[in-house]
Amino acid sequence: MTEGHDVQALSDLDIYVYEAVASQAVESGGGGAELGGVVRAAGLTEEEVRASLTRLMEQGYVVPYGDGYGLGPHTFEVEY
Repeated sequence: MTEGHDVQALSDLDIYVYEAVASQAVESGGGGAELGGVVRAAGLTEEEVRASLTRLMEQGYVVPYGDGYGLGPHTFEVEY
């Protein structure tokens, strides 16, 4: 992710998935978020979540973490 990347440019769906990854990472004690947990937390279909995760990884918001996903470098906070 580049400096100054605008989180407001993300779609609502991508924000739901990003927040789901963040919440699952926190619940796991700072580990990765597994796909199934992200799907449940986001309340979306697996296909929607997979597509969103691909976009989020391309933009650097989410990174591979073990068998799941973690948060990439960011300059904003997520409240939940």
